[in-house]
Amino acid sequence: MNEISEFVTFLSKERNDSPHTVKAYEHDLGAFAAFCQDYYGGPWSWAGVDRLAVRGFLAAEQRRGLAKRSVARALSALRTFYRFLNATRGLEVNPARAARTPKLEKTLPTYLSRAEVEMLFADAEARAAAGGFREARDLAMLELFYSTGMRLSELAGLNDPDVDLVSDQVKLRGKGKKERIVPVGLHATTAVRKYLQQRDGRLAGSVRAGSRPVFVNLRGKRITPRGVQLAMKRLFDGLARGTELHVHALRHSFATHLLDAGADLRSVQELLGHASLGTTQVYTHTSVERLKKVYHQAHPRA
Repeated sequence: MNEISEFVTFLSKERNDSPHTVKAYEHDLGAFAAFCQDYYGGPWSWAGVDRLAVRGFLAAEQRRGLAKRSVARALSALRTFYRFLNATRGLEVNPARAARTPKLEKTLPTYLSRAEVEMLFADAEARAAAGGFREARDLAMLELFYSTGMRLSELAGLNDPDVDLVSDQVKLRGKGKKERIVPVGLHATTAVRKYLQQRDGRLAGSVRAGSRPVFVNLRGKRITPRGVQLAMKRLFDGLARGTELHVHALRHSFATHLLDAGADLRSVQELLGHASLGTTQVYTHTSVERLKKVYHQAHPRA
């Protein structure tokens, strides 16, 4: 449908939403359009959709096993789409507005303990010392993840001008292509320097200096997010609960350990690139839960 195509263009070009969000919203609207075709049993229009159709769609999505978070995202896609139709087509109805957002399960982020971090880095450093290009690269990526709290997509998208090893800082492009400057620790800058010495001889093809990728695969091409995940999985496998850990656990660990050490919430919010302070507050819950556990284990009358 033309409206969906125009909406997708609006999200990517004007709202600067991340490719992941754009793709998810496009998928959700396509699924809703297919549902309406069956629901109305013939021709239908966006203006003619009622709230019962929206509720029916959300219920159908849940019945087929979609997680509540994904159903909530689909509802958000519909609400945003109807606001777009109001602005561009003058459509005054928004049947998604009255639909209830599914109550999401509150899950605390998975993070590594200080002891696990020490084990992880000791193993990665030993591999880098004994290995070659791949091991040096994996250590550099691990160090940057934990040193900056950057997202997977942000690391994979890094270009040479983004990393300033003289000023010990990195420029990141987060959700909505918003840029932020984040400091980089000494261990990370050292690991990145050692890796770059090996990388330069591997770069494939003629790449403009400004768009030269920081992290590349064994063929000298920009490493994909999947390639980064596999690299970190190799390192996580050395930990007892390695199979449970994902790349994002490093971002969670960065935030949790900063707050544990006394960093203020707003500073951590800026470092993580969160638009809302409420998103960052989940890490305070993590700290409180851990304090409760320590209290119950240690207090004689707990």
